[in-house]
Amino acid sequence: MVSFRTVAEWLLVVSATSHANAASSCEALVELTLPNTTLTHAQQVSGGKFTPPGQPAIDNLPEFCRVSGVIKPTADSHIQLEVWLPIAGWNGKFQGVGNGGFAGSINYTRSGLAGALRRGYATASTDTGHTSTGVDATWALDHPEKIVDFGYRAIHEMTAQAKSIVAAFYGSQPRKSYFTSCSNGGRQALMEAQRYPADYDGIIAGAPANNWTHLMLGFIWNSQALNKDPSRHIPPSKLPLIESAILAVCDSQDGVKDGVLDDPTKCGFDPERLKCESADSDSCLTAGQIEALKDIYSGPKFFPGFEPGAQTGAGGWENWILGAQGGESLQFAFGTQFLKNMALQDSKYDYLGFSFDRDVEAVDAKMSPVLSAVDPDLSNFRSGGGKLILFHGWNDAAIPARSTVQYYKEVTAKLGSQQAESFLRLYMVPGMQHCGGGPGPNTFGVYGEGKGEMATALERWVEEGKAPHEILATKFTKDGDASTAPVRTRPLCPYPQIARYKGSGSTDAAMNFECAAPSLRK
Repeated sequence: MVSFRTVAEWLLVVSATSHANAASSCEALVELTLPNTTLTHAQQVSGGKFTPPGQPAIDNLPEFCRVSGVIKPTADSHIQLEVWLPIAGWNGKFQGVGNGGFAGSINYTRSGLAGALRRGYATASTDTGHTSTGVDATWALDHPEKIVDFGYRAIHEMTAQAKSIVAAFYGSQPRKSYFTSCSNGGRQALMEAQRYPADYDGIIAGAPANNWTHLMLGFIWNSQALNKDPSRHIPPSKLPLIESAILAVCDSQDGVKDGVLDDPTKCGFDPERLKCESADSDSCLTAGQIEALKDIYSGPKFFPGFEPGAQTGAGGWENWILGAQGGESLQFAFGTQFLKNMALQDSKYDYLGFSFDRDVEAVDAKMSPVLSAVDPDLSNFRSGGGKLILFHGWNDAAIPARSTVQYYKEVTAKLGSQQAESFLRLYMVPGMQHCGGGPGPNTFGVYGEGKGEMATALERWVEEGKAPHEILATKFTKDGDASTAPVRTRPLCPYPQIARYKGSGSTDAAMNFECAAPSLRK
């Protein structure tokens, strides 16, 4: 048996064999030699149910070849890699998979390997160089190379090595490569477009945490706003009050009273209207709570705040901003982990001591070059034929929606509107929370679920030159589950257009809306 093969040597063998023979060679892929990479496992997995390591079982998978290994571009790197290759029905394409939070594990889910494999892609995922929960960054303390791996290196290394494995298995490189992810995965997507524009032909970046340093400091801003004085703490029990008051003022501004704000930046809600006239209760806000709420809406001077509306629900403010049942919020966890273990390298640092007048510039200078994907010059990605779709829920409680609008405007200003329009689209999603959920239609085929609206639109743009326009979004009976009955549909329009109600017919049916400039709203 040959002890190792380069990709070039392997291609000479595989190109002369049938697909059946290529499939039978799955186990032999472990012998493949790749730069800085050790392949540790290659096994053909029968279709049906598969249970990933330490994860719940996944159903309805086709037969595939599972390859895993470790990439070590530096002495302190340990980037775990998995590549899944369809045994039959490969569509000839590659799908890169991103991570949420601080990463730390392979993404096996519907938004990861499983979803891509079901649609016929060869696909790959990485833990980005460490093993941890998504809200833990202790791995970064005293490990600058691991921060670089997380920041940008791991996804690029994953992509390069996975494409070599794909070529070795099928006898040819993928004809097109795509990357689709949300949150930190959206940051990873934009980092690829900016740093490695040749890696992917098409990218969907959802709710991108691309301005990572400012986002994490924004979390500290909110945590200080709520906790620097006990009088400022807002209990989750007051969220229904806040949401109802916002809807009473702003719901009908878009011409449709449906519990969804088409553009919450136009709302103009003043928290002072909820001020307690007597004793504190869940039917009013104290003076301190009003000030905290205003701070959260405004944000620090260097980063947008959060929008009014859709505060309740699983993806709302309770878990992300306030903290459930008196516990720490996700924003508090992410922000303090970032300060202690990444930015300041001080595990005992007290976030209340962070000064927004004194400390921001130093943290930004140190961390943004590694973690933030904010370069608006995407000319290399555009000139290589790349296409990019951004999307963001207007009521995201994790990442301010205006941060993505801001980046879109910066790219357009840098390249000019004509060049930007040739490769870039932004879809703002009314009523959607973080990467999904919320009162508005929030399922639109990002990962190919349902009709695969957005994913299919991207592929048509890349492969046929047909630029996307309207994207159909659906609210299902079971939120996010396209196998359940739809209860509301609405078109998503390329920013800055909005979905305008035509004036007749059900306001729950997309056919009764049209994309129009905001100034033409009836």
